[in-house]
Amino acid sequence: MAISPLITPADCALLLIDQQAGLAFGVESIPRQTLLNNVVALARTAKLFQLPIIASTSASAVYSGPVMPAVQAAIGDIRSIERRNMNLWEDEAAKAAVMATGRRRLLVSGLLTEACVSFPVLSALAEGFDVSVIADTCGGLTPDSHALALRRMEAAGATVTSWLQVLLELQRDWTHRETYTEARSIVENHAGGYGIGLNYARDMIHPASPPAAG
Repeated sequence: MAISPLITPADCALLLIDQQAGLAFGVESIPRQTLLNNVVALARTAKLFQLPIIASTSASAVYSGPVMPAVQAAIGDIRSIERRNMNLWEDEAAKAAVMATGRRRLLVSGLLTEACVSFPVLSALAEGFDVSVIADTCGGLTPDSHALALRRMEAAGATVTSWLQVLLELQRDWTHRETYTEARSIVENHAGGYGIGLNYARDMIHPASPPAAG
């Protein structure tokens, strides 16, 4: 049976790879505050839709530091798996955690695009996984090297997408009330003009009551 082109909460897992400040300092492909905003939005989305989340870090004690605090707050008590290998797929514990989810569709977010993102993506694709790279939650050392890494992964079969498309794809229908309120909150807090528009629409449809006289 052909795989659906659209992801669902039941068929995918999120890999957060090396979302650490020491690596973010080197990112030049996207403004760092925008990168952090996008990663937090993606993490909140994964938690909302109850996706398995595998967080992994490298060189935490000597260079990169822990998972960035805002990202850690978004994923709650999920603990990162420390690696020595740049390729998560070649780390026994990290790969075992991915396999334990039972999910064959992977959403990948990480630093840096040229190595710790592209290496496991290429490795997972080679083993038949369906992989989506959340490009605006990844950062490269230069805009060109980031773009070239994305092109290489896409040429190998990865899908390149954005955190907002992931949220909308998982929500799919705004009448899904069980996730509506938090999904809307994520958009309002993290999606710039689109979030402003949702706030505006809500206020137009359900305007606030006028203040009481006096």
